[in-house]
Amino acid sequence: MKCFLIRVFVILSFGLVPAAALAQSCTFTTTGMTFSGSPLSGAAINTTATLTSTCTALLGLFRQVLVCPNLNAGTGGTAASGARTMAGPAPLQFQLYQDSARQVVWGSYDWTFSARPPAILVDIPALLGTGTTVTTIYGQILPGQTTAPLGAYNSVFSGAQTTFRYRYNDSNGCVSTAGTSAATSFTASLNVAKDCLVSATNVNFGSHGILSSNVDTTGGVSVTCSPTTPYSVSLGNGQNGTGPVARRMRKGVGTEYITYGLYQDENRLLPWGDTVPTNTVAGTGNGLARNIAVYARVPPQNTPSPGLYTDTVVITVTY
Repeated sequence: MKCFLIRVFVILSFGLVPAAALAQSCTFTTTGMTFSGSPLSGAAINTTATLTSTCTALLGLFRQVLVCPNLNAGTGGTAASGARTMAGPAPLQFQLYQDSARQVVWGSYDWTFSARPPAILVDIPALLGTGTTVTTIYGQILPGQTTAPLGAYNSVFSGAQTTFRYRYNDSNGCVSTAGTSAATSFTASLNVAKDCLVSATNVNFGSHGILSSNVDTTGGVSVTCSPTTPYSVSLGNGQNGTGPVARRMRKGVGTEYITYGLYQDENRLLPWGDTVPTNTVAGTGNGLARNIAVYARVPPQNTPSPGLYTDTVVITVTY
C-alpha cells in the first residue's frame, strides 16, 4: 500500500508543477566580423561571424526554444538602398546575410527595412538542461567601392541594435515580437590600407621584312591605386636587354635578336625604365584605373632571319 501511495504522489507531483517552472533563459555571444582585403578591385569582400545561442530551461526535455535574433542597422546606419554602412573616412556599404550565397538579408522587426531575422531553434536535451545552437552570420562588403578612402571603418551592433527575443517554440516562427528579450554585442570592421593593381596590353610590332626604318607601335599599362596613394610604375629591361632602349626580343632559344625600346612619350624621347624616379612614370591614386600608353620602337638595324621574336617585360608598381 505504501508503494502504491508513493507512486501516486510522484505522478501527482509532476502534474502540479506551476507554469513558472517551465521558464527558459537564454544568453548570446557573437564573434567579431572582421573583413580582410581591399575594395580596390571592385569585387565583394566576404567574411563571417558566429552567433552562439545558449538556452537553459527547467522541465524542458524534448522541447525547443525559439530565438528571433533581430539585427538592426548598426551604429554606421544605412544607405537609401537598405545596405548597412560602416562609419569611417566615408560611408562604406556592407550587408549581413542569413545564407552563404548572401542572398537573404539578416534583418529585424525593429528595422525600417523589410528584411526579417531567421528563426533559430535551440533543443533542450534534459529535464533541467542547457542547449546550444551555433549559427553563422554571413557578411559582405558590397562590390563597386573602389574609391573608398584609406582608414578604419566599423559598425557596432549592441544593445537596442541586437534585441533578441526568445520563447518556447510555438510553431508560429518569428512573426511576432512576443518573448523575453536579451542582447549580444559585436563589431563589423574593415581597415582599408593602401593598395595598387596593375595590368598590361601587349606590345605587338606586327610582321615586317627588312628593318631599315623605325617600326613604331604602342601597348599599355593600367594602374589602379587607392585614393591619395603615391605610386611609380617601372618597366624592366626584359629577359635579354641592358637598358630601356636596349631591350631585345629573341627568336626561340637561339642567338638572334631584335633590339627595341619602350618610351613614356609619343615622340620616343623619354625612355621608360626601372630607375625610380629617373625614368619611371609617377602618379597618385584615386581608386580609378589610369591607362598609360607605352610607346614602343624598333630602330633600324641588321635584319635577322625570319621568325617570331619575343620578350617579357616585368611591370613593377612601387607605392
